[in-house]
Amino acid sequence: MKNVYELLAPCHFGLEAVLKKEILDLGYDVVQVEDGRVTFLADADGICRANMFLRTTERVLLKVGSFKAETFEELFQGTRNIPWENYIPQDGKFWVAKASSVKSRLFSPSDIQSIMKKAMVERLKGRYGISWFSETGSSYPLRVFLYKDIVTVGIDTTGESLHKRGYRTLTSKAPITETLAAALIMLTPWRADRILVDPFCGSGTFPIEAAMMAANMAPGMNRSFLSEDWKNLIPRKLWYDAVDEAEDLVNRQAETDIQGYDIDGEIIKAARQNARQAGVDHMIHFQQRPVKELSHPKKYGFLITNPPYGERLEEKASLPGIYRELGEQFKKLDSWSAYVITSYEEAERYMGRKADRNRKIYNGMMKTYFYQFLGPKPPRRKTGEAE
Repeated sequence: MKNVYELLAPCHFGLEAVLKKEILDLGYDVVQVEDGRVTFLADADGICRANMFLRTTERVLLKVGSFKAETFEELFQGTRNIPWENYIPQDGKFWVAKASSVKSRLFSPSDIQSIMKKAMVERLKGRYGISWFSETGSSYPLRVFLYKDIVTVGIDTTGESLHKRGYRTLTSKAPITETLAAALIMLTPWRADRILVDPFCGSGTFPIEAAMMAANMAPGMNRSFLSEDWKNLIPRKLWYDAVDEAEDLVNRQAETDIQGYDIDGEIIKAARQNARQAGVDHMIHFQQRPVKELSHPKKYGFLITNPPYGERLEEKASLPGIYRELGEQFKKLDSWSAYVITSYEEAERYMGRKADRNRKIYNGMMKTYFYQFLGPKPPRRKTGEAE
């Protein structure tokens, strides 16, 4: 019988429902949804598939334990009680890579890290009958969350964060992460047969993520994962199976109308290069173009964009003009919808229209707003009518 694990998938605050739907669509049972995290059940095959196919999580953690700890002694004992020998082989390299604490009595990350490491060594010494660990084998880094004195312990199966798809070698000044871009696109009704334009495309993240969705390309196809080396837990064949499944699902004939504009010609070159790396450059039209020249002859398209926020003081003065131009050009687009993520609180005022919906999303520690300006739905095609 296959081992079934509890897996933790962290995400941006405010986007838990998008990640939950992705996990359910992959065929796994969700057991808990919390702020910034979804917990689900899967076997070793599911660890591979979650890393390969989930677009909106930052990483996949194998949950190994949860306990209450108000003192460092309780932290030590709780950690020592986890059956580490079921997960970490004798030559495994193990450490607490990250510890975070919210509303808990234990709050010093460095103390939490060192005490938990000591407790793991103590447990494994007894189980393996050795007093010294070479740690020359595969890596098993831990991520630990303390919330209201409850310690949740997970082993990172991913390695480098999943937003690193492997295609973005060149970035603009304030890039949006691939996972956030994918989640925001999923919050819109956009589909591959609809027009998508990003007038502030920067290094191309929104257009590239949209093109990858349109071609059904798994986000993890062009990268590796830390747990590929976990031969004690995940047979190598399962990784090959996940790659084969991803390859079989790609629709290389997908046709799209996806466009990315930016005022900076060098950034447009970077966006083209990134799209090439992702294998979707033939699906996207990138062009150096200022927002005041934004136009499109067709109806019912989508603007999905991440305009400047004015995080640097010298940029703040230019923001009213940028958002005013965006609003004016959007008004000229017949029956279009616009989706704008920004931390700029005057965005609606200068765009000249109140958003139909507004969703608060945390981009790291920065509070942003996902303004949704909804256009009319296109008329339904009659049965048998050509696309």
